[in-house]
Amino acid sequence: MTAVIDPYAEAAPAPAIRFLHGLNPLAKLAAPLPAIVLLVFARDLATPLAFIGLGWLLLLVGARLSGRALAAVLLGLPAVALLLSLSFGLWVDGSRVDEAVLIFALGDYRFTLGMWQVGLATALRLTSIIVLSLIAGLTTTGPDVARAMVQQLRVPYRVGYTALAAFRFVPRFAHELEVIRQAHRVRGMSGGRGPFAGIRRWFGYVVPLLAGAIRHAERVALAMDSRAFGAHRTRTERHLVPFRTRDAVFLLLFWAATAAILVLVPTLELP
Repeated sequence: MTAVIDPYAEAAPAPAIRFLHGLNPLAKLAAPLPAIVLLVFARDLATPLAFIGLGWLLLLVGARLSGRALAAVLLGLPAVALLLSLSFGLWVDGSRVDEAVLIFALGDYRFTLGMWQVGLATALRLTSIIVLSLIAGLTTTGPDVARAMVQQLRVPYRVGYTALAAFRFVPRFAHELEVIRQAHRVRGMSGGRGPFAGIRRWFGYVVPLLAGAIRHAERVALAMDSRAFGAHRTRTERHLVPFRTRDAVFLLLFWAATAAILVLVPTLELP
């Protein structure tokens, strides 16, 4: 007996192993937004550290991370924060900080502990903003964000699905670029040798890529017009991205955790 497959039936969604992947994209974008805004004005060390810990906890518990992404989040970000703290500290006026414990000296230049603390506070704020942004960035796709904006925020679907079409262009361009590279290799168009050979090769890719993009955009526009896309005020959604009770609960719990961190976490005031 031959099974009948409906090509227009929506594929069954893969089970969400971690809860962050099953949340509405708008909930994951809105939850850390107050914390990100408040972190811009934070001047202590404990507050950004607390938000970094909260972001790490959510990513470890609620996200499916590859080994490379996990290493980047847990090891790469602290290393970047350390380098940034030194870079920012070098620009601090040493005469305006009280902590004068010397870390190193180069000629007449003296880098003190107070200068490093000021740079560390700025680096930790940036790192905490990055970690909070990764909650949505590592567990949400661009098409889902576009669909959620159309369905929940009532963004005109002509705008939302134009963005959705742009997301679909990216993998197509990657495929076309590989085809163009293979064609250049077959024709012996190597771009020569030397330090600028790669730049010359890329210039050879630009024109075919641009021509392919124009052809693809024209086909998409003709297909949308032939289906009367945009002729009506609303449209029937094939892929639903609902905002459920668990999304509201996540949003409220995250905001409550943000308020608790701002109120209860002891601060280390810097000069």
